[in-house]
Amino acid sequence: GGDHTITYPILQAVAEKHGPVGLVHVDAHTDTSDRALGEKLYHGTPFRRCAEEGLLDRSRVVQIGIRGSSYDPDPYKYCRDQGFWVVPAEECWRKSLVPLMGEVRKQMGDKPVYISFDIDGLDPAYAPGTGTPEIAGLTPAQALEIIRGCKGLTIVGCDLVEVAPMYDVSGNTALLGANLLFEMLCVLPGVKT
Repeated sequence: GGDHTITYPILQAVAEKHGPVGLVHVDAHTDTSDRALGEKLYHGTPFRRCAEEGLLDRSRVVQIGIRGSSYDPDPYKYCRDQGFWVVPAEECWRKSLVPLMGEVRKQMGDKPVYISFDIDGLDPAYAPGTGTPEIAGLTPAQALEIIRGCKGLTIVGCDLVEVAPMYDVSGNTALLGANLLFEMLCVLPGVKT
């Protein structure tokens, strides 16, 4: 539960201890807008605020599953300008993400990494219980490949956001979210599985 604004203060605290961190960000949206309705802080802006404050090691940010609507004709320009690696959802369709995660692991190295997972990164066929569903997303199997592909990295924290059970009468979104959080706990350093 909670929207992606929760990641901003978490990363402030994490960066205070570890310095700028790498980020594995799974989402339908980059969450790097500048403002909405005149506000600089809302669920579509946290990673812009984090970049501005130097909380992220910009050369070690990967955003996976990005797709969907945008108010900008070039919605990934800001991310590219920051040095972020954007992996659109269509580059993930119909294939295993194990090779992608091998490249991500090389990029992250042995420095601190934070995992932030928005449930809308998954296709709403699997996770309809979210406020901003976008079609043509990742599958649960691909989500597991991403998370399990982080095992062995220096993970200093993680979150899973935007689960809204009231939008899913089946309960599948909450079930999927709980399982993905369990998987994230299993890849934390020192956890024996």
